[in-house]
Amino acid sequence: MKPVDYRSSGVDIQEGDKAIALMKAKVRKTFTKDVLSDLGHFGGLFRADFGHIPEPVLVASTDGVGTKLKIASMTGNYGTVGSDLVNHCVNDILVQGASPLFFMDYIACGRLDARIAADIVSGLAAACSENDCVLLGGETAEMPGFYGDGDYDVAGTIVGLVGKDMIIDGSGIRPGMIVLGLPSNGLHTNGYSLARKAIFENAGLSQSDSHPLLGDRTVGEALLAVHRSYLKALQPLLVEKLVQGMAHITGGGIPGNLPRILPSGCGALIRPLWEVPAIFELIRESGQVDISEMRRAFNMGAGMLLIVDESDSDIAMELLRAKGEEPFIAGEILSGDGITFED
Repeated sequence: MKPVDYRSSGVDIQEGDKAIALMKAKVRKTFTKDVLSDLGHFGGLFRADFGHIPEPVLVASTDGVGTKLKIASMTGNYGTVGSDLVNHCVNDILVQGASPLFFMDYIACGRLDARIAADIVSGLAAACSENDCVLLGGETAEMPGFYGDGDYDVAGTIVGLVGKDMIIDGSGIRPGMIVLGLPSNGLHTNGYSLARKAIFENAGLSQSDSHPLLGDRTVGEALLAVHRSYLKALQPLLVEKLVQGMAHITGGGIPGNLPRILPSGCGALIRPLWEVPAIFELIRESGQVDISEMRRAFNMGAGMLLIVDESDSDIAMELLRAKGEEPFIAGEILSGDGITFED
């Protein structure tokens, strides 16, 4: 009988050690003076020095990248999915007024390739640096027999901070307020199961194909467009307390996310007049997807919605443009309930 060791069972400890070695330098670059531990400890230590905020409140959120990882696998490009994950989580706590403190990741796979893991962590570290967030630690799990060779899953948890008096919870939203929108880069991290079925199965396209709708980008490049972070663009509006509510438009689209912040008795009329990224038209055309289904599955070019007083809308737009944004008026708050689209 042949002796069995960990490697023969599918788990390569040496490859794991190689992955950690490749990650360390980039992760350490995200560290600040508040990090009191180094990589390799059982837990990450972060000093809770919030003396500048009278009533500090921690805000936490956990999410994953979903089947966008299938596109990364098809293209062999894993360098952006880490950034997708961090930016998604940053936006999820941003809607409550919070800025990120630190992030922790979880990478699972069937067979670990150190360079792929390092590419994913490189994206995590890059986005953490861009969002002034520490990549405090994480876990890499090699699970043969549970995941297939080449399968990866990536998830993470973010912890952020907001002063109690700066929390945005939508309670001040009233009929007559304006809904502003900020553009997305594409699908961000949601709707990829429908997108893959429409583009690859129905239309028979491959990730390396070009298409007239996409200009000089391939299908794979358009689908891997990085999920945007709206943190830097929105910080001036938060300082001025111009925002009454925010909705990060993820899975469920506007119909599934905007109602989450609307108080009882408030609905919204959405006028979808903004520019929609071409990738959505390719999906709709390839799968003959009804527009109502598109709106339930995708952000349709509106990655973040803001609710502001009508009297504050001009200054809000001005501050956003000063940050290089192209904001648009997406609709208005009405009495009643539900989300209505005015086509």
